[in-house]
Amino acid sequence: MSETEAPAEAAPRRRSPLIFLLPLILFGALAVVFLVGLFAGDASKVPSALIGKPAPPITLTALEGLQREGRPVPAFAMKDLAAGRATIVNVFASWCAPCRVEHPFLVAMAEAPPVKAGRVAVVGINYKDEAENARRFLGALGNPYSAVGVDASGRAAIEWGVYGVPETFVIGPDGRILDKHVGPLDAASAGRLLARAVAGK
Repeated sequence: MSETEAPAEAAPRRRSPLIFLLPLILFGALAVVFLVGLFAGDASKVPSALIGKPAPPITLTALEGLQREGRPVPAFAMKDLAAGRATIVNVFASWCAPCRVEHPFLVAMAEAPPVKAGRVAVVGINYKDEAENARRFLGALGNPYSAVGVDASGRAAIEWGVYGVPETFVIGPDGRILDKHVGPLDAASAGRLLARAVAGK
């Protein structure tokens, strides 16, 4: 080798194309797992360990200043949930945007013949809300509830296994939880819950 010649460099080692594809493959696998989890089941049908069991005892106060047809709206008591008729219990809050979306269906439910005839009651649990805001919410959108209990601390919601607002329960005439809907009601889900309440089992 002459002094003017540069030493030959070692040929670079060729990397497998899989090394460059590995991050893409991992991302794709994670995306598939996420999508399967997202669409595998209906999020509104989150299983509850309380289905078929008596509604957990809770103590709620009335929503101060709330009136319906010129009379104060009472808080519902546990004895009201086992009074020989089914009860639909809706957990709501004025600050909850999905609660506004579902509210027309609750108002329509309250006008349904089984509710009007007293076979089914529709009551509300006002969750972590300001009384003034809750009254304004119901005043603007209509009050479908014959009774409203205030859960200012969120303790009652925890006892009932509430994931977030809105949620709706169907309580049978014997005080047992028959069904639970997570998320805002639509026409189909409201009709299904009302039919379940009328059936009472």
